[in-house]
Amino acid sequence: MKMHIKEFAELTGVSVRTLHYYDEIGLLKPASVEEHNGYRFYDEKSVERMQEILFYRELDFELKSISEILSSPNYDKRQALSDQKRLLILKKERLERLIGAIDLAEKGTVTMNAFDNTDYETARKQYEAEAKQKWGDTDAYKEHEKKTAGYTKDKWQQVNDALNAVLAKFGERKNDGYTPDASEIQALVKELQNHITENYYTCTDQILACLGQMYVADERFKNNIDKNASGTAEFVAKAIEIYCK
Repeated sequence: MKMHIKEFAELTGVSVRTLHYYDEIGLLKPASVEEHNGYRFYDEKSVERMQEILFYRELDFELKSISEILSSPNYDKRQALSDQKRLLILKKERLERLIGAIDLAEKGTVTMNAFDNTDYETARKQYEAEAKQKWGDTDAYKEHEKKTAGYTKDKWQQVNDALNAVLAKFGERKNDGYTPDASEIQALVKELQNHITENYYTCTDQILACLGQMYVADERFKNNIDKNASGTAEFVAKAIEIYCK
């Protein structure tokens, strides 16, 4: 089986733009690329890999975590599927409780315990931590673990607030009429890169470029950044693209 990228996108329910991004960050490479025109093609193994990615996405894992887990030479697919099934069962049980709560609400009875998602979230976070411990094997992940090992709750809050403050500046400058290639905006990109390097892991230009694309490809990142101003994520991504070139 050999599918053009558009066919693969339709089969998997993932946009062509997202597939381009997955290729660039190494999460899902095409089975082959034609040299004369750059067309991407996918096969059965691509479908299998995408299924693994989508299972993790359904469990709310971030792309960075998925990439770290799937790229590890120690990755155990059979064990991963077993753990994913356990988490999906917990998610299914919560949905069933919510449906039951709706049935009761239609009869005039109010119940709030159906909204409790503690069991699932606790299990998911535990699994993510265990998966990274077993399979996470990238240099950036190892550096991140070492650098943040001693962070307290207050330190994490401080670091993350500072990151959000930098992103907020992009939104402010965008609303002021600056363009992504303006020197002030390019200085902000450098500030962002330095902040990540100082507080998380060494942010090379290559990693920064991938982050910029993730800011628009991953809806959770995009929505969070766009809280500063509509279109901020796209603005930041474009500014990073210019900076890295």
